[in-house]
Order: sequence, then structure tokens, then C-alpha cells
Amino acid sequence: MPSDSIHRSARDILRVFLSGRMLTALLMGFSSGLPLLLATGSVLQAWLTEAGVDLGTIGLFALVGLPYTLKFLWAPLLDRFAPIAGMGRRRGWLLLIQITLIAAIAGLGLTDPTRSLSLVTLAAFLVSFFSASQDIVIDAYRRESLADDEQGLGASLYVNGYRVGLLISSGGGLILADLIPFSAVYGVMAAAMLPGLITTLLCVEPQVATGTPRTLREAVVQPFVEYFSRQDAGLILLFVLLYKVGEMMASQMTTPFYLDLGFSKSEIGTVVKLFGFWATVIGGLMGGVLILRLGLYRALWTFGVLQAIGLIGFVILARLGHSLPGLALAIASENLFSGMATTAYVAFMATLTNRKFTATQYALLSSLMGIPRVIVNTPTGYLAEWLGWEGFFLFCMVATVPGLWLLTRFRAWMEPAREAMVAEPAPAVSGTGKD
Repeated sequence: MPSDSIHRSARDILRVFLSGRMLTALLMGFSSGLPLLLATGSVLQAWLTEAGVDLGTIGLFALVGLPYTLKFLWAPLLDRFAPIAGMGRRRGWLLLIQITLIAAIAGLGLTDPTRSLSLVTLAAFLVSFFSASQDIVIDAYRRESLADDEQGLGASLYVNGYRVGLLISSGGGLILADLIPFSAVYGVMAAAMLPGLITTLLCVEPQVATGTPRTLREAVVQPFVEYFSRQDAGLILLFVLLYKVGEMMASQMTTPFYLDLGFSKSEIGTVVKLFGFWATVIGGLMGGVLILRLGLYRALWTFGVLQAIGLIGFVILARLGHSLPGLALAIASENLFSGMATTAYVAFMATLTNRKFTATQYALLSSLMGIPRVIVNTPTGYLAEWLGWEGFFLFCMVATVPGLWLLTRFRAWMEPAREAMVAEPAPAVSGTGKD
């Protein structure tokens, strides 16, 4: 179980921030974020639309993203085997997956939606599958190479790198598509994956934990047996499902909300991009640093409360109506606090994993993250119609309470008595981990 370690000094925080471990987390985050929308989002949708594919078929391409939800099914293979001799379990899989992912992205660019939609589908699925597999290994690597109290800062840099990757592939990809054919766009994006490949070659393999699976059966069964034997195992899973429910519900309806208040699409796009992106980045970085100062439990609690408070901006905007300063305030506050909460949330999940089964357990937890987005977001439109915009966003604030209440149940083992604490030293460059 995770526990907070002694708070680090400002000098120690700066040393950790500038370490090679954090640069690796940033670059691996970029490598994770870049492929996502190339197979499941705006770039492929624009290409299909330009090729004359009907909207119904374009909508069905969302199914290509299923590997991201089901990745825990093959994660045990990545825990059990080391595919390349001399590279270790994590770097070996990363190198193999990244090479195949680059080939899949380039291959998707060589298909033609006007001639063979089935071939486009297959290529997009391969990009999605290898991208999800890359995420499994990168999440495991980050967990194993960082100390428990470094997970927050590592998560913030990873998430921000991820967002930059998304921005380059989506915004950059669409801009490039106005200048060059989509086939060439995918070639450029395949080349943009090279920094991730170079990072894999240069980084150091984390030390293998004792007791790692020796058979495939152990790799499949033991991670789940070990997890569910823990104190509060079921409540922890419920917390993972509920911690960001309120924010997810609010985010689902923000665009209809802005349009209903009379904002133009240009106003929404400009403000969201300008304030939203940078507020999220700053929030993520602040969250990572503050976790080192506060400890994970206090950070989860503080950021969770701030995440709820940030939704007040939407309530105020509903009263103000069409107000660009009000829109900027709402987006900036919500994204800032949401970025902080997301960093603590990701760090918490990392500390939950046993280093013997990191890939499998983290893949399971990260897959669970997507469940609330599907289930609780479904009735949000009806709730907004019934409650009105002010009532809806107040309801979203209230929806954050169950997650925060569950968090109080974990305090006994997340925040032990200060005098009983022993600081966990930062891992050596080799990424020494604990079982």
C-alpha cells in the first residue's frame, strides 16, 4: 500500500525535477500521446470525411479504440516475458512495440479510404493496438523507475508530455493536411515517434523485483490475487471510479453549455486553447511539485476539493451569460484544478501497483478509469435539461463528495504517524524498485 514519505526540501525537489528520470517521463508521455488521435480521433475523421465516407461509418471507427479499454487482457504477457535479450523486460518490449507502431502509423498513411475501407480499418486498429500496448509498458516503466513520493511529479511530466503529443498529432496534423496529402501527414507523424524510440534506447532498465512471474499462469492469476488480498481493495477500486466523476460529467456538457450561452465556435476554440491548455499544463506541474511537499494523501484531498470548487466557475458563467472574461475564468479555474487532481490521481494508481506485476495491475486500473466516462456521462444531457445549467453544475460539484469520503477511509495506511515514517530514498539511475 502507498504511504507518504517525509516531505522533500525545495532543493531536493529541484534536483528531482531536473533529473534524467523526469526527462524520460516527459518524453515517454509525448510518445504515448502522439498516436492516439491518428487512429481514433480528429485526424483520421478528417481524412475519412474528405474521402466521402458517410458519417455513420465514421462514427463506427470509434470501435478502433477498444484496445485502450481492454489492454489489461494482454498486459500479463508484458509482465512475464522479455522479448529482446540484453534489453530487459520494459525496454525490450518498448523497443519492439515502438518499431511496430511506427510501421503501423506509416502503413495507415499508405492506405486509401476511397478504395479499401477495410484496409484502413485494419491499419487503424493496429495503430490503436500497438499504441495501447506502448501505454502498458510506459506506465509500468514509470512506476518501477520512480520512488513512491516521485510518482506525482513523474505523472505530471508524463501527462503534460502526453498532451503535447496530442496537440501535435491533432492540431499539427490537421494544419499539415491543408498543405500536404494525408498519406504524407502520417509519414511525418511516424517520424515524430523517433524521440520516443531514442529515449527507449538511452534510458536504463529498472531493476527487476524479486518474485516476478515465472510462468504465464502466474502472470495472469497472481496480480489479481495479490491485489484483492489487500486491505480496502474493493473500496480502492470504487474510489478510482468515483474520484473524477463530477469533473467528467461537467466536461461532457461544456460545449453545448457555451453554445447555449451564445458563444461562437471561434470564441470557444480560442479561449479553450489559450486558457484551457496552459491552465491544465500549469496545474499538472503545480500538482506534481505540491505532492512532493504535501504527500499523496493530502494532495488527493486538497486537489479533489479544489477540483469541485473549480466547477463554481461554470455556475457563475451560467448567471453572467455571454461574457468572455467569465468564460476565460471558468475554463482557467476548472482546467487548473483538474490538472492538479489528475496528477495526484495518476500517481495514486501508480503507487497501488506491486512492482512484481506492474504492467498488469496498472493496465487494470487505467482501464477502469474509462468506465465512468461512458456510464455517468450518458444521462448528463437529460440532467442539464431537468436541472438547468446552474443546477447541473452544482450537481456535478456534489458528485465529487463520494470519492472524497472514500479517500478518508484510506488515511490510516496512506498517512502513517509522522514519527513512524522513514523516507524512501530516490532510486538510483538504474531505477531500483521495491516489491
